[in-house]
Amino acid sequence: MQDVLLGKLPDPFVFADGGRVKTKEDWERRRLELLRDAVGLEYGGMPPAPASVSLERLHTPLRGRKNSYRIHIGEGKRTFSFLLHADMPNGNGPFPVLITGDACYECVGDEAVAEAKRRGFMVIRFDRTELAPDIYNSDRSSGVYPLYPAYPFSAVSAWAWGYHRVIDVLPDIPFADTGSVAVTGHSRGGKAVLLAGATDERIRFVNPNGSGAHGCGCYRYLQREDNGERSERLADLVRAVPYWLGPDMKSFAGRETELAHDMHLIKALIAPRYLFETNGTGDIWANPRGSYYSYRAAKRVWDFLGEGAAAVHYRDGGHGHTMADITAFLDFIDDILRGEKPEDVIPAGYEAIPTDFGF
Repeated sequence: MQDVLLGKLPDPFVFADGGRVKTKEDWERRRLELLRDAVGLEYGGMPPAPASVSLERLHTPLRGRKNSYRIHIGEGKRTFSFLLHADMPNGNGPFPVLITGDACYECVGDEAVAEAKRRGFMVIRFDRTELAPDIYNSDRSSGVYPLYPAYPFSAVSAWAWGYHRVIDVLPDIPFADTGSVAVTGHSRGGKAVLLAGATDERIRFVNPNGSGAHGCGCYRYLQREDNGERSERLADLVRAVPYWLGPDMKSFAGRETELAHDMHLIKALIAPRYLFETNGTGDIWANPRGSYYSYRAAKRVWDFLGEGAAAVHYRDGGHGHTMADITAFLDFIDDILRGEKPEDVIPAGYEAIPTDFGF
């Protein structure tokens, strides 16, 4: 292990003007500051809430309780719509809702849906790439970009915004428990899920999987293996997928220690709700050890607030959204809904990762 720590993480309990968070009320003000500054820089902010959102059912429910809908969004004369599919368990609910925007990946496939339904979850799937294309040098002419041409939000912001619009219409989907909404996503979809959960308090359970840099990773903690493998850095993102980032982030490539935030502060925006990170220990590019370092720093906010919970699940293997990841998240939600406190487990081999953050 040849990991590199570039510098100290910014203190979540210090305001931009140097004042210190001392109470829960202070944290609420600090959270608003981070939503403005950290989310503004990291992602280019978020698209605004639209003027109108409505739900259209596309067919009579099929056997197996599968329903397809179209969400219609209006902003003045400009309109946009995208599809969602809802799989419902047997019974009359209300059912906790598991949402994923990774229909483009089909990571949450038939096996995962069947397991979630067996546990009494409604599963909603949509394709986040309808909200913004996942293509290098997109000209911002499709998806939600034309609705808000003056806004500099990134593709990841648009994908996260899609989760928010699904939640807008949940009251119109029969049997949905709008108080028990969970979101899960993999890789770049995990980055979107982290942002969606950070920016919408209606989301109760947040599960970024294998999300790496610009997700649950850490710009200041770089994972390096003895065989030369390394984790992704900001410069890699700027070179390959700049449209995932806020427009001003590119100037910090190679200057990560000058950032006023790191990803632990994005995670902390979820507190005091529920964060459950999942990673593969062999997924070096996604920086699982840096993700754990960032998680431990973010968890200080949950400890301070004394509410909600944050936890991690690490499995063997590489980059993927496996049934082990999905089952672990469902177990986590089930435990919370039963009133049980999740166990804070240190992944095997991660005991030496430093946790002295100075805050």
